[in-house]
Amino acid sequence: MTVELVRVDDAFHFEASGLSGVPQHLDAATDIGGHNAGARPMEMLLMGLAGCSAIDVILILQKQKQTIDDFKLSVDGFREKGATPAPFQQIHITYRLTGELNPDRVKRAIDLSMDKYCSATAQLRPSATITYSFEINGQAHS
Repeated sequence: MTVELVRVDDAFHFEASGLSGVPQHLDAATDIGGHNAGARPMEMLLMGLAGCSAIDVILILQKQKQTIDDFKLSVDGFREKGATPAPFQQIHITYRLTGELNPDRVKRAIDLSMDKYCSATAQLRPSATITYSFEINGQAHS
């Protein structure tokens, strides 16, 4: 796998692209000279985790003939304060699904993603504790 990063301005705005060819923008915070023209690199790590797990969960639920009307998730990452580098120590993912879904099947799909299929989870897990919760049609499950 190869990605290319190209500097867009004279500060910290970059355009990255990979195999898909779809450009992604990265930038730094304004307090260090960035222009807020893209996601921060550490945000991109959490976005990658979110996308990786979301794809797994949807594929698994589709194979189980579950009906997904909507799928959202949010990821909260907590980094080591005052450290350089400052890796993620804790990450919590909240899955929000709507549709005709069996809670046991949703939990199993998430567990399979977290423990077996998601490469992003495997990459982040050595330094971070990763937990999750999920909601189906607005109702929390555990």
